Amino acid sequence: MSWHEVRIARFGGPEVLEVVQRTDTPRPGSGEVRIKVVAAGTGFTDSFIRRGRYPDFKGPLPFTPGYELVGIVEEVGLGVDPSLEGTLVADLCIVGGYAQYAIRPARYLVPVPAGVDPAEAVCIPLAYLTAFQMLTRYRRLAAGAELLVIGASGTVGTALLDLARHFGLRAIGTCSPANFGAVERFGAVPVDYRTGDFVVTVRRLVAERGASGVDIVCDAIGGAHFARSFACLAPGGLLIGYGSQTMAVGGEGLASAALGLGRIKLWGAFPFLFGGRGAVFYSITLRRARLPDEFKADMATLFDLLREGEIHPVVVDRLPLSAARDVHVRIDAGGSGGKIVLLPWS
Repeated sequence: MSWHEVRIARFGGPEVLEVVQRTDTPRPGSGEVRIKVVAAGTGFTDSFIRRGRYPDFKGPLPFTPGYELVGIVEEVGLGVDPSLEGTLVADLCIVGGYAQYAIRPARYLVPVPAGVDPAEAVCIPLAYLTAFQMLTRYRRLAAGAELLVIGASGTVGTALLDLARHFGLRAIGTCSPANFGAVERFGAVPVDYRTGDFVVTVRRLVAERGASGVDIVCDAIGGAHFARSFACLAPGGLLIGYGSQTMAVGGEGLASAALGLGRIKLWGAFPFLFGGRGAVFYSITLRRARLPDEFKADMATLFDLLREGEIHPVVVDRLPLSAARDVHVRIDAGGSGGKIVLLPWS
């Protein structure tokens, strides 16, 4: 039986994405399962990997991209519970999602509740889990706390705004004017990061609400940008860095990215020198490796919220594997306002 997957034989722009036909049905090994992929999430991290700039994946080439997937377990390998066959599951795979079939270790799989839209479910393993853990695992935020989301119209940005609405937080999101609507739909206040100094604007907005700064900032830009985000914090506030997008697109070099991480460590180690303001860097892959049970528990919590209609992932498009190149062009342009999902069997 023939099947298809997207392959990358060399790092580069969207043109390196190729749909290839396979005739060998993959078989799971010990501790593995074969998944029939029904939804594959796409996002900036896939673009980061495609460029060869992602720290957690440098090959080998060729490979199939795709950081997250939802699919049906068709076959289990030695040592895997046979009752898993036929179960709809989600996985954070880093690579391998843009395919009709994927071989995955069984240990990280999380069941997807019945009745949940797979295209919405595939928004959970990376974007929503990242957002959820940043908002719950580092600081207890009371309703009414001030949140600043940098890059609020992206996949993690919209997840942060959705969860902020669920938790009763007051959110501000930086984005371009074209994406103000994507931010406002969650009840957040958009700020144009391209015009003037957004630090001044953010401080003015929170001052109008009686605050001296925001309680938490989530920033994936990295490098020198961390200093601007840190300047928006109120005393006792927390900056969470979770990426280095400027380095990914070539806007900054490795030295600038390293300086940004160095500042995160300094602010985190000596908060008493900065009015109690602190900082941490979040890596979903490192945290999952260190705390796998927490990862699965948080995923299960998010799937319950999705099933109950408490959160609302924004799926802006559903497309076949053949559209992978065009999807990456759109990802590189930025500001999609949600998730573009590939449906491998459409």
